[in-house]
Amino acid sequence: MVRITLRSLCPAITGLMVASAANPAAAHVKWFAPYIVGAAPRPVSSTLADPYFWSGIAIALAFFTATRLIEALGYGERPTRVLNSVTEPLWWRLDDFIRATIAAFFIAIFAVGGIYLTPDLKTDSGLVSWVQLAIAVGVFFRVTMPLSALGVIWLWLLALRDYDLFHLLDYLALGLGVAGYLVLASARNPDLRRYRFDLLRWAVAISLMWSSLEKFAYPEWFYPLVVEKPFLTFGLPRDAFIPMAGVAEFTLGFGLLSTRLIRRLSAIALLVIFTAAVFPFGRVDLIGHGLIMAALIVIAVDRGQEPGRQPGPARVLVKIPASMAASLLVFAGAYWGTHDMIYDRAPSEVAGYPATHSPDPDHPHPKGITVSDHSESELAARPGDESAILR
Repeated sequence: MVRITLRSLCPAITGLMVASAANPAAAHVKWFAPYIVGAAPRPVSSTLADPYFWSGIAIALAFFTATRLIEALGYGERPTRVLNSVTEPLWWRLDDFIRATIAAFFIAIFAVGGIYLTPDLKTDSGLVSWVQLAIAVGVFFRVTMPLSALGVIWLWLLALRDYDLFHLLDYLALGLGVAGYLVLASARNPDLRRYRFDLLRWAVAISLMWSSLEKFAYPEWFYPLVVEKPFLTFGLPRDAFIPMAGVAEFTLGFGLLSTRLIRRLSAIALLVIFTAAVFPFGRVDLIGHGLIMAALIVIAVDRGQEPGRQPGPARVLVKIPASMAASLLVFAGAYWGTHDMIYDRAPSEVAGYPATHSPDPDHPHPKGITVSDHSESELAARPGDESAILR
C-alpha cells in the first residue's frame, strides 16, 4: 500500500496552486463571441510591456521550478506512485477510453449537425454529418481506424473551403494528433504503437499554446464574455485577467511537454480548468473540448518512460526559464508571423485600431476588414466602454 504523506504530495499541491492561481475560463472564445480572424493583432510589444503578463510568467516559473527541484532532489517518485495507484484501473484501459471518447465526440457533433469539427465551423453540407458518424464507427475496428484518421483530416481540409487558413490552424495540431493516434494505435509494429500517447500529448500541448496567444493578440474578443459573465475574472480587472489567463493556458500547455510528473500535474490542473468552464458555458463547451479533456485524462494517467538521471538544482534553475522563453519566442513568432504573411495588410491598416468583431456572429469572415474610427489611445482612455469596441 502506498503511504500518502505531506512530503509526497508537495508537487501535487504545487500543481493545484498553479490551477488555482491560473483558473481562466477555458471556453474557446470563437464559440461564444463574434470576431474577425483577419483583423490586425495587437503588436507583441504591447504584451511585453504588460506587467500582468510578467506577473503570470513569474508565478508559473516559480511553481514549475519548485516542482522540478523536488524531482531533482529525489522526492518526485512518491507522488508519482500515488498517482499510479489512484489511476491504476484506467491505466490498463487507456486505449479503450480514448477510442470510446473519440467515437462519442463524433457521434455528438453528428447529432448536433451543421458543423465540421467544432461549434464555430458551421456547414450546410449533409454529407459531413454522415462522415462524422462513419468516423465514430471506424475507431472501434483496427482495420478501419486509419480510415477514421483520414476522415478527420478530410473534414479539416473541407472546412478550408469556408474558413480562413489562420482560423483553421487553431484545430490543426489536435486534428493531426487524433488522426495520428488512430494510425499508431492500429499499427501492429510495437515500436510504432508505443508513441501513440506521446503524439497525442504533443498535439494537445501545441494546440493549447497556440490558442492561448489570441488572448494577447486579440484581448478585445474576450470583452463580450467578460461583460456577460463578470464572475469569470474572479474580481480581477478585465485587462489583468485576460493576459494572465493566456499565460496560464500557455504555461500549462508547456508543462505537458516537461518531465513525467510535471506533465501529469499540468494535465490535472488543465482538467480542473476545463471542467470548471463547462458550468458557465454548457454542453457546447463540453462537446467542443471533449477530445482535449479526454487527452488530458490520458496524459494524467499515462506513466510514460522512467526518468533518466536527474539534473542538479543549478541546472534546473536555468533550464526551466530558458526553455519557457524559447517556447514563447517560437510560438509568438509563428503566430504573428503567419498572420502577417497570410493577410499582408497595408501599413495604414496596421497602424489603425482594428475592428476585431464581426457584426454577424454567423458570418465572422467578411471579405473586407475595416479600421475603427477610434484610436487605441482613445479606447485606452475609457477602458470600461465595451460598446466602443463592439460598435
